[in-house]
Amino acid sequence: MKLAVVGGGSTYTPELIDGFARLRDTLPIEELVLVDPALDRLELIGGLARRIFAKQGHPGRVTTTDDLDAGVESADAVLLQLRVGGQAARNEDETWPLECGCVGQETTGAGGLAKALRTVPVVLDIAERVRRANPDAWIIDFTNPVGIVTRALLQAGHKAVGLCNVAIGFQRKFAGMLGVTPADVHLDHVGLNHLTWETGVRLGGPEGENVLPKLLAEHGDTLADTLRLPRDILDRLGVVPSYYLRYFYAHDEVVRELGTKPSRAAEVAEMERELLKMYGDPELDEKPALLAKRGGAYYSEAAVDLAASLLGGGGSRYQVVNTYNRGTLPFLPDDAVIEVQASVGHAGATPLPVAPVDPLYAGLMANVTAYEDLALEAALRGGRERVFRALLAHPLVGQYAYAEGLTDRLIAHNREHLAWA
Repeated sequence: MKLAVVGGGSTYTPELIDGFARLRDTLPIEELVLVDPALDRLELIGGLARRIFAKQGHPGRVTTTDDLDAGVESADAVLLQLRVGGQAARNEDETWPLECGCVGQETTGAGGLAKALRTVPVVLDIAERVRRANPDAWIIDFTNPVGIVTRALLQAGHKAVGLCNVAIGFQRKFAGMLGVTPADVHLDHVGLNHLTWETGVRLGGPEGENVLPKLLAEHGDTLADTLRLPRDILDRLGVVPSYYLRYFYAHDEVVRELGTKPSRAAEVAEMERELLKMYGDPELDEKPALLAKRGGAYYSEAAVDLAASLLGGGGSRYQVVNTYNRGTLPFLPDDAVIEVQASVGHAGATPLPVAPVDPLYAGLMANVTAYEDLALEAALRGGRERVFRALLAHPLVGQYAYAEGLTDRLIAHNREHLAWA
């Protein structure tokens, strides 16, 4: 089995490598190719990847290349983990929206739209080259904004599934609270990427006992602290929202906070400098503890599980993924990309049935889906008016004066990445 990781020069990659090494029986990789145009970073990370494999006794071969076509040739699956523009572009995504009084964040709001506009054309070019090299290869997208990017891939006819680590993070947290193994925990996870709610936590599978009320009663304070939401709000909702919902439920509070401290991108950039120094140490043969602060916790386990299931291996039958709605949520179009539990196998992902969704969540999902429609249109066709329409539709913007100001700033800060600008 051959896997290619496009964006293999990311400082995330050793987390992925560690998972491949530990879970080699689930996903028996013979060759792993790390693909990235940044050869200096790529060689550092490729060397560490080989040492991790060697330490853990993985027989697979790790290679590196800046040649995309060569890297994906004959690959059974291609993982995408790109950041077009790097941390510098992310820093801008997180700062210029604040000038208009809106949240600055790399996956939602105006910053998320900027990232989508930069990313979608690049990902579609990569996917087309993967299809030419090997039309049977699966594309696993971990590139944000995952929902919009996955929808672009699916609409272009690619064999693609989107992946996020939010669900697996909750699964691990709930398992620890309940004193069970993660495999015992099945989430009733519903929404769009980075706009999700855990409406049930079941033991043993989709039909198991729902212990979410028990979790909220016994661990509500801990969950509220983790999500940075009042305990009272969790009790009143009766669900566990993704931590991204704080941008919606406490928007003005978050804007005030973000204006008083360095951006998350600045923090991550400093971590990356330290991590790259560590990766260059020829004695290092495991992922460093600092990597846990970088983000992407459990990404490797989710990626291994998904790849194994898609390629006919030993992955879990049910997994939370991003895929076409196809009637699962009747208030959304069939071609909306939703994030829910799905049955995953060699033929792809089929969403499991979802119980009727409270209008409190369904309304926000429908609003953000409409924004994603417009965002994808802007990413594919360009143009200032399309950018303005997408921003006006986003619930974190929603006012024409904000949308006008944000449109001008978005284009000014991203001109080098927007062919039409």
